[in-house]
Parts: sequence; structure tokens; C-alpha cells
Amino acid sequence: MYQPLAYKVMEKFLKVGFKLKEDIIKKQFNCTATGFWVKKSKDLNFLLIMHEHLFVFQK
Repeated sequence: MYQPLAYKVMEKFLKVGFKLKEDIIKKQFNCTATGFWVKKSKDLNFLLIMHEHLFVFQK
């Protein structure tokens, strides 16, 4: 199961009055899915996520 923590954080900011101006999605470089990590992700049941969000808010 994937928990979108970035969007949960964004929701908290919106609830207290901030306005979302932009959602910048940054691709993670140097995140290679080597055989080691592919095996670990399957064994431990987690996803290899290769991006992150930068939210720009205005109060």
C-alpha cells in the first residue's frame, strides 16, 4: 500500500489557510534500481519511489 505523505502534508497546510501556488515534482537522479534494491523492495514489500514534491504556498 502506498501512503502519499506529501499530499497529506499539503492537505494540512490547505486546512489552516495556505493557498497552493505550485507543485514542483523533482525527479530523483542517482536512484538506480540495482538488483540489490529491487530484491529488497520485493522481500520487504516497499516501493522504490523516484520523485519528491516541492509545494509552494502563499499565506
